[in-house]
Parts: sequence; C-alpha cells; structure tokens
Amino acid sequence: MAGGSDAAETLSCARCSNPASLQCPKCVELKLPREGAAFCTQDCFKASWSSHKSVHLKAKLSSLGTDGAGGQNSDLASEGWLYCLRKGQSRTPKLPPFNWTGSLRPYPISVKRNVPAHIDKPDWANDGVPKVELNSDWQHRVEIKTPDQIERMRETCRIAREVLDAAARMIRPGVTTDEIDRVVHEATVAAGAYPSPLNYHFFPKSCCTSVNEVICHGIPDARKLEDGDIINVDVTVYYKGVHGDLNETYFVGNVDEASCKLVQCTYECLDKAISIVKPGVRFRDVGEVINRHASMSGLSVVKSYCGHGIGELFHCAPNIPHYGRNKAVGVMKAGQTFTIEPMINAGVWRDQMWPDGWTAVTADGKRSAQFEHTLLVTETGVEVLTARLPSSPDVFPWLNK
Repeated sequence: MAGGSDAAETLSCARCSNPASLQCPKCVELKLPREGAAFCTQDCFKASWSSHKSVHLKAKLSSLGTDGAGGQNSDLASEGWLYCLRKGQSRTPKLPPFNWTGSLRPYPISVKRNVPAHIDKPDWANDGVPKVELNSDWQHRVEIKTPDQIERMRETCRIAREVLDAAARMIRPGVTTDEIDRVVHEATVAAGAYPSPLNYHFFPKSCCTSVNEVICHGIPDARKLEDGDIINVDVTVYYKGVHGDLNETYFVGNVDEASCKLVQCTYECLDKAISIVKPGVRFRDVGEVINRHASMSGLSVVKSYCGHGIGELFHCAPNIPHYGRNKAVGVMKAGQTFTIEPMINAGVWRDQMWPDGWTAVTADGKRSAQFEHTLLVTETGVEVLTARLPSSPDVFPWLNK
C-alpha cells in the first residue's frame, strides 16, 4: 500500500466510503484514477482485494486495443497469460493460426487456480488423468445408486446450482470469462468442493464458458463479454465423493430476436426431454423428443456430444444422444442418475475444434445454445437434482409468463 501524496484531494474508501489516504500500489503502477483505488485502512484493502484486483486485469486488457486477440501484450504474458494448445498441455504467446468459422477468437488464459489442500480432490487433480473413471465397469453398465449416494448427490448438486447462480449474477458487458471462472472457482472452494473440470484431461479452468458460436467446452479467457453476446456457463462440482453437473445459456445485454428464440427453444428442448424421464423409458427416446422440438423451430441438434451418467464418476454409462434416430441402448430404471444437455444450433449441426483441443464451434459460425441438468430417476418419474432455486437469478423472461 502506498500513501496518498495529494493532501488537498479528499478521497473515499472504495469499500466503506470513509475518508481515505491510502492507495492500491498496483493501481498507482498502472496509473489508474485514484477514485476507486483509495482505502482507509489495510484491513479494508485486504477485504476488497478479491474483487478489486479485477480492475487491474481490465486495465491491462484495454491496452490490447481492437486487435487484442491477435496482439501480443508483454505485461499479460509476463503474468502467465498465454494462449492454450494441445488440450491444455501447452501454451503459446501468439494467436494460433486457424480457419475460424465465426467472428469469435480465443484470448490468452490465466494461470491455473489453486485449490486448498484440505479439499477432497478427484484423482485427476494433480496429473490430469482420470484413472478410476477410465477403468470402471460403470462405463459399460448403468449404476443404480444407493440411498447414501443419492443423498450425497443431492447435496453436491445443490452446491453446483448455487455456484452457477453466482456465475450468472456476474454476466454483463465488459466482464471477462476469466472473471466468471474466478467466481466459479472461489464459490466452489468456499463450499468445500472441488471444481470438477479443473485439470480433467488437462482442462485448464474451473468451468466452461461457451460464447456465441461455441457449442461447448469453451475455455475462460481474457475476452470481455460484449452487448448482444450469448454465453453458456457449464459448472460441475465434486463434493463428498460425487459430482453434480449443470449449465445454462445467458443473455449479455441486449440480444437479437433470433438468439433469444434459439436460447428459449434450447431451454424448452431440455424441459420436454425431462418430462418423459421415468422407469421403462428408452434412453434413445430422449433424442427423439429433443430433435422434434428443435426441428419445428428450424434449428439443428449437435450429434458429437451427448448426456452421460454421473455420480462417483464424472462421466460414465449411459450415453444419452440428443438427436433423433440414435442407437442408444437400455431403459431408465429407478436409482439411475445422468445428465441431459442438448446443444442446439442456429445453422448446421456439424462442429469443428479450435487449436486448443477443447473448444467445439459450429461449422458455419452460427450461434449455439445449451442447457443441462443432473437427473435422478425415481419410482414414479424424475427428480431434477440441479433444479433452479427460489433464490436463482431471474434471467429467463419466458419463466415469468
């Protein structure tokens, strides 16, 4: 902390509004305005640090200018902000060459976030390799959960929902997807949980943020959200030995009518699919319901990614395709837990992969939306373990009709 040098200027503390004479040293270094960077005591400065430090990132990003995605920024690079390659196993200071399908470009990503030692971690947390999952019999058979497993999944899915809601409250023009990832990470850790995506097959972040033409698995980075964007945030948490997984697509500022219809239709696709879940229903029927509703709106269903079993394993049987005429085997039984997560495109269903090895985008550059819930098949129907709460932010206008 640096002391203020202008005795004639009266500043207010950025946290408590009391008279302030101390300045954030990083703000001084970056030559940022003194308003908003002044604090009355060291305690106020420390208490504000987790939110205040985002000001520094925004200031650095503003120096990138209009060609920020392709420009090099030595200050960002010196702090570990680099482009991702090889599914998270490599980094580069330059934008990789690629025949981009739409207007979106990757930006540099920050260094890996730390998880406190006391938090229980899945087996990929250290080396990036999910060993138990790959060799489990539950890749070939659908597990019937015990009452204890179900109760743990209820707790975990509740945490996942609250974390996603925290991320949703962050979404507005000017916020970077890295800032959203920070909120997801901190909220997950604060709940005593581990962010399941972090280092899963070397994925470098704690959640997925998929903007505009990104179908899924977008990597949070330094790009600022813009008015008119749509963004999907996909959260999974690991708590008490089980995973809870969900995602939603949100509007950023004022969004065009076509994008609004795409997002609402995708929400409805998931809702209609959930409505048929009960013992005896074939897994393949989920895709028929989703495909029918999407097609009626002139939209297409992604075929490369599907819903999945979940519990003590992040991904396991059953696989649940979202498209029609699929060949998924098996029927639903009470005690099974799995996700349904349709990805719906405004144009063609086909996808391409960015050089980072994770980010799947539409082949024609048109927009894509997705929604996901973790579900429990009950004796009489279905329980949505990741259902919205009374406290969930009011962001979908069709729910108020």
